[in-house]
Amino acid sequence: MFGISKVFHRESRAASGVRSDARPAGWMKRVEAIMGTEICVELWADDAAQGADAIAAVMGEMHRIDRCMSPHKPDSELSIINRDAAAKPVALSAEMLRLLTQAERYSNLSDGAFDITYAAVGQLYDYRRRIAPSAAALARARELVGWRNLIIDEDAATVRFALEGMRIDLGGFAKGHAVDNATRLLRERGIRHAIVSAGGDSRVIGDRRGRPWTIGIRDPRRPGEMVAMLPLEDVSISTSGDYERYFDADGVRHHHLIDPATGRSPRSVHSVTILAEDGLTTEALSKCVFVLGVERGLRLIESQRGVDAVVVDATGALHYSTGLLYADPATRQ
Repeated sequence: MFGISKVFHRESRAASGVRSDARPAGWMKRVEAIMGTEICVELWADDAAQGADAIAAVMGEMHRIDRCMSPHKPDSELSIINRDAAAKPVALSAEMLRLLTQAERYSNLSDGAFDITYAAVGQLYDYRRRIAPSAAALARARELVGWRNLIIDEDAATVRFALEGMRIDLGGFAKGHAVDNATRLLRERGIRHAIVSAGGDSRVIGDRRGRPWTIGIRDPRRPGEMVAMLPLEDVSISTSGDYERYFDADGVRHHHLIDPATGRSPRSVHSVTILAEDGLTTEALSKCVFVLGVERGLRLIESQRGVDAVVVDATGALHYSTGLLYADPATRQ
């Protein structure tokens, strides 16, 4: 999961009267491979030491969350839950308890379109080896999917599974949560202009020193091209697309976004982009809308205050929430 770190530092010109041994302000950027995706932080620091400390804090937090929430690490908290929760209640950290209760909230909000117990089905797909489950295997796994069988005791801070063989996966919003934590760490260190990205999930702090950050929504079927460019300030944005992890077989695209009700990939939408105040919300809702489809998905978005969406449907048509149709996304209320 870990890759080569790339660090860039573009210094500004030293102001008149600044000591020659001072480390000047400037833009700093670092990229690492963590959580199976590319983590990128770019920020303006008042001096190089401040910037280096801030970037190190972000990457340290990303590694911590990976250690806690990776389904591939046998000693992660998530793996312990999946191993033991069918046999007994498993004690939860405060962080995990919050995430599981949030998952329950989004499952209820979306009528089950968001469901972290989809993992019983999700584990049957191998996108690198182009393997999809047989109809029989899929039917057996679907019996283990259902968020109401995830029993959370908030007072005791425990979780247990009602069915043997259940599994959960936090891929639906763990990266958004990580980005939220990272931007909090940056603010605590006095950073006022930054962007943190984890794959398709980003959060921006402030502007780009006098102009907005600009994030493009890629065309799902034409690599290198964009369907929209969004000027952003102090906002989170997440995009879920059927082009991220997938394989095509017999005219069907099998991708990593799975409808918990069917165990298969939805086909009515190519990508969903959500804007909101925090990354956990944007990532979770991007998954909800992808499964619900354009009509039901946008109806859900319109019911949420301060949330907007851009959806590219299976014909390539663009659909916007009313907040983006009638207001600049950088200044919407």
